[in-house]
Amino acid sequence: MGKFEIYKNKSGEFRFRLKASNGQTILASEGYTTKAARDNGIESVRKNSQDEKRFVNGVSKSDQPYFNLTATNGQVIGKSEMYNSEAARDNGIESVMKNAPEAKVVES
Repeated sequence: MGKFEIYKNKSGEFRFRLKASNGQTILASEGYTTKAARDNGIESVRKNSQDEKRFVNGVSKSDQPYFNLTATNGQVIGKSEMYNSEAARDNGIESVMKNAPEAKVVES
């Protein structure tokens, strides 16, 4: 089962990363100014990860595939790592869809 790791970065922002059961980070959040806003972001990931239309695929300047998870208003709520193939990116999306709904929240 996956988990949401919550933490505070060096600049004082509250963040989370969704990790798969193998420990690999599959989605990372933006920085939030409050814990409550971060927690709302986690709930948004749980909800929106179940709608394939919320995943927006992209390709970096160095031709590496990635994806963003967006809310219903189009705002990005999570970003993936860079992948070495579209198939690996698609596996990342499947992993977010599988892990997000039941993932535990833990402090890192």
